Amino acid sequence: MFSPSIPQNYSELSGDHSWPIVVLSISMACLASYTALSMNERVQKNGFFHRSVWLVLASLAMGFGIWSMHFIGMNAFSLPVSMSYNHLWTFLSILPAIVASFLAFHLANKQNQSLMTFALAGVAMGIGIAAMHYMGMEAMEMEAIHTYHAGLFTISVVIAIVVSFVALYIFSSLKQLMEKRLMKILTALIMGLAVSSMHYTGMAAVSFYASPTSILSGHAGHSDMNMLIGPVTAGMFFLLISLLFSSLMDRYIDYRISYFDGLTRLPNRRQFEKTLMKKSDNRLLAIWHFHGFEKINNGYGYAFGDKLIQQIALELQDARAGFMALYRIEGNRFAFLSEEVDQDIFLRIMETVAEKWRGPFYLEDKWIYLTSVCSVSFVKEADTQHQLYSNALAVLEHPLTRYDNEVVVYDPAVHTFSFDQKVLQGLGRAMAEEELFLVYQPKILAASGQLDGFEALIRWKHPTLGMLSPGVFIPILEQNHRIDDVTDWVIDRAARQLQQWTQSGLPGEKVAVNIPGEYITSSKLSNVLKKVIDRYSIQPEQLELEVTETSVVQSAESAIRAIHLFREQGFSVALDDFGTGVSSLSFLRQMPINTLKIDKSFVDQVPQSEKDSAILLAIITLGQSLNLHIVIEGVETAEQVDFLISTDHPLAIQGYYYGKPMMPAELEEWRRGFFRQTEETS
Repeated sequence: MFSPSIPQNYSELSGDHSWPIVVLSISMACLASYTALSMNERVQKNGFFHRSVWLVLASLAMGFGIWSMHFIGMNAFSLPVSMSYNHLWTFLSILPAIVASFLAFHLANKQNQSLMTFALAGVAMGIGIAAMHYMGMEAMEMEAIHTYHAGLFTISVVIAIVVSFVALYIFSSLKQLMEKRLMKILTALIMGLAVSSMHYTGMAAVSFYASPTSILSGHAGHSDMNMLIGPVTAGMFFLLISLLFSSLMDRYIDYRISYFDGLTRLPNRRQFEKTLMKKSDNRLLAIWHFHGFEKINNGYGYAFGDKLIQQIALELQDARAGFMALYRIEGNRFAFLSEEVDQDIFLRIMETVAEKWRGPFYLEDKWIYLTSVCSVSFVKEADTQHQLYSNALAVLEHPLTRYDNEVVVYDPAVHTFSFDQKVLQGLGRAMAEEELFLVYQPKILAASGQLDGFEALIRWKHPTLGMLSPGVFIPILEQNHRIDDVTDWVIDRAARQLQQWTQSGLPGEKVAVNIPGEYITSSKLSNVLKKVIDRYSIQPEQLELEVTETSVVQSAESAIRAIHLFREQGFSVALDDFGTGVSSLSFLRQMPINTLKIDKSFVDQVPQSEKDSAILLAIITLGQSLNLHIVIEGVETAEQVDFLISTDHPLAIQGYYYGKPMMPAELEEWRRGFFRQTEETS
């Protein structure tokens, strides 16, 4: 290998390289590295596909890329002798590259990492690259013999190990920065150069000798390489398509899990509320509530109850007209929502559905009698969307409503008092018995990936009405002047939670609480804040008061004076939902706020819409020119995060991409995972 006996009549051959093909081979190595790193990146993320699937795909991409680079590089090299390749050895040579890539990525993704871990990963990758290269060299069949220069041979292996170590170390240590495409491209270039430098150093280490009778005039082409070009190109195309398809599928599965019910595959409550938030005229809502499921589950088992729910969903889908959307909003509640349709047509369809439940229902050799009621509500104006759902609930909760498989249309003379009073009468109990509770959504700094605090959001799990959306009960509390009581309760619970976190040794990040517009000017609010600060021994800067743009504009001068006072006391003040009100830029300049929260409506179409992206960037620039901390709400996709990071503005991101609103127990688990990931990348 290093010093074979060379016959005296043999002379050393001089080979030539085709530089365009050399560049192509290096590009192939870098492309394969980028594909492999993208797949390996998803090993760290929760998704539909198991992490092992991504690990195998990353290994296949890297191994195939190393193999492709080698044989494209060999095609760039020509000798004046006839040459062919042993097909078995050629295709077997890919195995060490794949196995080594798997070991390297497996080690690089271990939770407890050290310099030794990266060294082992670099050795595995480097040896795999070298083994593939020299196995590929042995696959050559030619009328010549070759020998290696020991020094260059050793250097080629060392180069492969060292550069692989550097690339894997950068990738694993800077995972947070890998969300920036430029950093991932740089790492892929380093890894691609590791493969390429090893190959071409290895080629420099080999010398070829042939007899005069074997030497051809000119440099012979490699006919067997034509056979390889097709599979190599097709293989890399397949890997890229696999990456794209898998990423899209993973994203689609995440969307289905978030917005669809797993049992019936219908859109869930979250999708229902998201749709309700979109303003539209002439909407009709029907809620089907099925009664007595507890008896069915106790009598026939929960598995049967699930099958019955599925069958009900199928029947409702069969009855659904094209202009309707169907949702499963709770365990035994389904909702039809439609726009711009005649009310009589809508009611006729609901009556047709009701007929299905008036007779016995046959399922798994059992006759089941369903008891249900359908409540229907209708609003004509887009500004009254919140009433649509509350009106439907008012029908369901009215004492005269019976579960006789009837369709009942909301009548304001009959139903309003019942529902509103039920909410108002239950408020004291809800605060005392923890029916009301807070969930916390994290905010993340875009540039560093560090935690920037939380927003406290209220929820109500009513004993008979079920989970009530704030969009339903908050307007009722505001109309009846009870919102101040709930705000005091929210401030108290948020402050108590801050104290508990501090006593548990957790960092006391800032928590934002929502303050109604009229309450911001009340002297009572100032007293409440002073009391909770003293009671729970927290600092004023740990609380941020969020006021909406629309509510502050209604009493601008008083609000500005009140905000000045809170700032002097050490509290942070944020202007929430910026861009949805009617305030002028001069008004924004006068507001003594710390934080500007940009409404999610400006983010929804980013970055697909150039106009929306430009508007969002302009608002961010405006806010920072006023020395305001910027928070972007409603961020849900990686593309939105990438766009916000690429702006290079110091801002915070809030939305489901980083975390949903969570109960304190869920949040502590999320924090542990978040801080562990932050430590790994620091």
